[in-house]
Amino acid sequence: MITNFFIPELNNHDVKELWFQQDGATCHTARDTIDLLKDTFGDRLISLFGPVNWPPRSCDLTPLDYFLWGYVKSLVYADKPQTLDHLEDNIRRVIADTRPQMLEKVIENWTSRLDYIRASHGSHMPKIIFKM
Repeated sequence: MITNFFIPELNNHDVKELWFQQDGATCHTARDTIDLLKDTFGDRLISLFGPVNWPPRSCDLTPLDYFLWGYVKSLVYADKPQTLDHLEDNIRRVIADTRPQMLEKVIENWTSRLDYIRASHGSHMPKIIFKM
């Protein structure tokens, strides 16, 4: 997927300043994968075994993990899609219907999480609760 889709798609955009972050899943940290991503992103790769190490407890710091995936999944599966086409239609609809104002709130919450992490010198975030 990286070789056949992701990198060719990147070549269609100006991504000289783009950073790439991924989690520590085994397939994401295989030597070939890391080497390929280092060739593409250089020192702008955040990953286990990458130039910038994946931060501990980073699911607390990744809006996709702490909010978006659960939100999208709850709406996508609300009507229990029975076919791949139905599932794909639901995904497209939910993403298209996601309001910019909601995403702005997510980013506000994200910055408060970063402030908390800075103030606590990187400790766990038990008191942070996502609020809409």
